[in-house]
Amino acid sequence: MRVTVFSTKPYDEDYLRAANDGAHDLVFLEMRLTPDTAALARGSDAVCAFVNDDLGADVIAELARLGVRLVALRSAGFNHVDLGAAAEHGIAVGRVPAYSPHAVAEHTIALILTLNRKLHRAYNRVREGNFALDGLLGFDLHGKTVGIVGTGQIGGIVARILTGFGCTILATDPDRNPDCLNLGVRYTDLDDLLGHSDIVTLQCPLTPQTRHLIDADAIARMKPGVMVVNTSRGAVIDTAALIAGLKSGTIGSVGLDVYEEEADLFFEDLSQSFIRDDVFARLLTCPTVLLTGHQGFFPHEALTAIARTTLDNIAAFARDGAPVHPVPAPAAG
Repeated sequence: MRVTVFSTKPYDEDYLRAANDGAHDLVFLEMRLTPDTAALARGSDAVCAFVNDDLGADVIAELARLGVRLVALRSAGFNHVDLGAAAEHGIAVGRVPAYSPHAVAEHTIALILTLNRKLHRAYNRVREGNFALDGLLGFDLHGKTVGIVGTGQIGGIVARILTGFGCTILATDPDRNPDCLNLGVRYTDLDDLLGHSDIVTLQCPLTPQTRHLIDADAIARMKPGVMVVNTSRGAVIDTAALIAGLKSGTIGSVGLDVYEEEADLFFEDLSQSFIRDDVFARLLTCPTVLLTGHQGFFPHEALTAIARTTLDNIAAFARDGAPVHPVPAPAAG
């Protein structure tokens, strides 16, 4: 198959070429997939897309007109894909349902530890010869209550790691993870979790039900000084409400690896330009906010698994007409 790969970074090309081993004709493009760039997939049987590519109805229609029959997502999330349009145009959609849940879980713990012990601020101070400890006070994780919203593979690993620290774990999820139950995790509703957690970490997918799950009302129910960490999807948090919570002191600190308007920011070097997103710029000014640019997926093991699964989906579609890990079309009605 001929596959046009959008949003390509050097590491994407390296790992996909290694996984492909010459089996398919991969065409790598740096630009994102948008209505303006969809025509670049002309002559391809498939496109390979990432989280910030536009796979709305207009793009899907254009891809179908060009003869594209498969969208191979190199991500677990698929909220950026108009699945109804894909089904209508007969385009299959495959994804990477799990690559390395340890990758995102460990990044979550890194954010928690860095925020708590102010490591990002201490690093900058020491480099400037400032060894004062004022403003760097943290707390023991041992004995603290952590609320995990979403206990799939990633959330389950977060629970296991934090149990090792001696934390009490609360969780909310429609499906109870047996591994979490064996760890002594107590499942409860969101209100109870928010009201009793010293740290709230979000590991849930983005769905219509979870969009802005953490809004002004949810923040008002949190413990004063709570730490909020999000390594799931940006739009799970209402960012304006988050900033208001920081200003009021309800939220003590925030760690984000995702942002709801990240498409025009993340994965690009903007160090020589002006950040036009005023909300994001406001977050950058807050010393109790730690931001990373959607790098939770970025260990070697995760990139290897993403590339292999993506190529497995492409190979299966070429062979059998369906990817190994299809994203199902939405139910009718």
